[in-house]
Amino acid sequence: MASTYKPEQARVPPAVQLPVPPVTKFKIALCQLSVTDDKERNIVHARKAIEEAAEKGAQLVLLPEIWNSPYSNDSFPVYAEDIDAGGDASPSTAMLSEAARTLQITIVGGSIPERSGDRLYNTCCVFGKDGKLKAKHRKIHLFDIDIPGKITFVESKTLTAGENPTIVDTGNDSKVACADVGRIGIGICYDIRFQELAMIYAARGAHLLCYPGAFNMTTGPLHWELLQRSRAADNQLYVATCSPARGSGAGYIAWGHSTLVGPFGEVLATTEHEETIIIAEIDYSQIELRRTNLPLQNQRRGDLYQLVDLQRLNSQINGNAENNSL
Repeated sequence: MASTYKPEQARVPPAVQLPVPPVTKFKIALCQLSVTDDKERNIVHARKAIEEAAEKGAQLVLLPEIWNSPYSNDSFPVYAEDIDAGGDASPSTAMLSEAARTLQITIVGGSIPERSGDRLYNTCCVFGKDGKLKAKHRKIHLFDIDIPGKITFVESKTLTAGENPTIVDTGNDSKVACADVGRIGIGICYDIRFQELAMIYAARGAHLLCYPGAFNMTTGPLHWELLQRSRAADNQLYVATCSPARGSGAGYIAWGHSTLVGPFGEVLATTEHEETIIIAEIDYSQIELRRTNLPLQNQRRGDLYQLVDLQRLNSQINGNAENNSL
């Protein structure tokens, strides 16, 4: 009778097997940084925090959302960088690349305002320990909210939404399916509210989801930890978040509380709102353990519902069409 439930059909295309990274245990650093209106200072400050994290043994460093600029629609165009051009056109990512290479670590570089042509994006760059750009995630879901008497913010006034989910294998060896610190799915702040994105990442074999984010003083106390634990427990993987530190004089006040959550939905490390660096251990063997304890992947009802990963599905269709034309 159980076979009629068709759990393998609950994900379209079928979920990939979780890759086995050569290192199951490593340290992650969540750098909850103070941010000012001085961009040069912010870059130098972030570089020092990354170095401190590496000195404490972190192999993976996560920075906050919009760490080189005040978080405001007025600031985004002023502080935006041309990431693709690199060099002097993007001093923030040039620093991240240099730091990753020099310190031999992987950096999920929070996010910065990106200028591409006449468009602006909220963009996260991931650098491997060779200093090369491994992935670039443009925030998919823009933060457009209106809670009367509390907070109103409309990112879409200045920013354009990204078009693609982003998953990255962090190793340098192209022959290794997943190396260094594993397979990572990237989201930025408001992206965490959309469980479909996390489900797609889990189906693509992610070990860890990283969400640089700057929740506010209204939604932060209610939803920040709740959403992290939900994404981790639902998908039985690790979730790491990194917020800016709270600045009382800022126009937008961040909630803080950067956190690491395990695959059982347990909070492994967190902090309050002050500037700090959290160092915590990730143990990927816990993913298989929890998926054995609660074998959700074998209990889904593919006969009743499906999650369709359109990007993967279209890629497979196009690939089959090309092969048939040969």
